[in-house]
Amino acid sequence: MKTTLIAVLMLSASFSFGQAKKGKLIWEENFNGKSLNENVWNFELGDGCPNICGWGNNERQIYTKENHKLVDGNLVITAKKDGDKYTSTRITTAGKKEFKYGYMETRAKLPVGQGIWPAFWMLGANIKHVGWPKSGEIDILEYVGRDPQMVYTTLHTQANHGDNASSSKMKFENIEEGFHTFGVDWKKDKMDFYVDAILVYTFNPKDKNEDVWPFDQPFYFILNMAIGGNFGGPEVDDSIFPQEFIIDYVRVYSN
Repeated sequence: MKTTLIAVLMLSASFSFGQAKKGKLIWEENFNGKSLNENVWNFELGDGCPNICGWGNNERQIYTKENHKLVDGNLVITAKKDGDKYTSTRITTAGKKEFKYGYMETRAKLPVGQGIWPAFWMLGANIKHVGWPKSGEIDILEYVGRDPQMVYTTLHTQANHGDNASSSKMKFENIEEGFHTFGVDWKKDKMDFYVDAILVYTFNPKDKNEDVWPFDQPFYFILNMAIGGNFGGPEVDDSIFPQEFIIDYVRVYSN
């Protein structure tokens, strides 16, 4: 669903705009088992065809069940180049774990390299009925290897989506090193996005009609690593593979 983002707000990580405030822990996924819990997670497989070939963004990867593993309490999604094909994994909590409001957070280690596009995001649970972008989309984390040190946070709505999405990006000089936290404090009337507890973007439109604010309904999580595409590419450096997107946890707190 995500497309090329042009209108972005450039910020500097040297400024602290506020600290994330978390309430009671509502739900968490710590990836402590030997295999992914399919009572919580769904696999989305293939190349998106026939409905949304290239997953709507001209992405190159084929999603499989084989490009992930659970290791030492981490979910490891591995992007590979297999012959003339790129493979990766994409999982969702659609129909199983859906949330309306709260502080949503992941702790993750990013892959690197031209063509890599990992993401932690959410879609409206009504997407099958109303379609995208009317369902709304919350991109808590997007990173593209062609734009090092930058973290993107974005909201897509019927009123503002694609190239006109409500978006920001912030520079973090060490974002590719070690683990970092990425979260959104989603309230009834606004959203605050955080990276390592630093406020990076606030969305609080005055007019909250359904085309501007579809964020009054349950949403589900998506974790994936795309390759190439309108935003992640189009060029892909084949020498970087394999690359790992490592997720320590996904948590939801009250706010």
